[in-house]
Amino acid sequence: MTPAWLALGGNVGDSRTILDRAVSLLCDGKEIRLTARSCDYRTPPWGFKYQPPFINLCIAVETALAPRDLLARAQDVELQLGRDRAHEKRWGPRTADIDIIAYGSLTIDELGLTVPHPRLFERAFVLLPLAEIAPDLVIGGQAVREAAASVDTAGIERLPPRGS
Repeated sequence: MTPAWLALGGNVGDSRTILDRAVSLLCDGKEIRLTARSCDYRTPPWGFKYQPPFINLCIAVETALAPRDLLARAQDVELQLGRDRAHEKRWGPRTADIDIIAYGSLTIDELGLTVPHPRLFERAFVLLPLAEIAPDLVIGGQAVREAAASVDTAGIERLPPRGS
């Protein structure tokens, strides 16, 4: 089993419920085992500003899947949750987005799959939840905790657990 870290986000529908479902669909306990989950964060839209805020979170998993197979599983879960990549606006509204942030210590730069995620260090909406579950993780020579401390976190709100 290989450790991997994924970022999830969405802003269409009941995003917290949809993302809970995404984690459940993704982590079957066999090929993908959930080892940590951050809190949910309400974040301002990124890229395309005129849309609702997003809910974002990160998970740590142990997986028996190869990186391409993990990506395929993530995209299948997105599809099950109503995402239509073919007809959506880049960085626009979506029910669920699942990105592989890091896969073990691998570096992959192939068509359709780049790991570590190429825009990780620009995105507070990924770094804050990732720092919550893996502050000492080093990606591309940089500790997640340090990277999270160096980005603009304006407008990002850590949400309380549901039911509290």
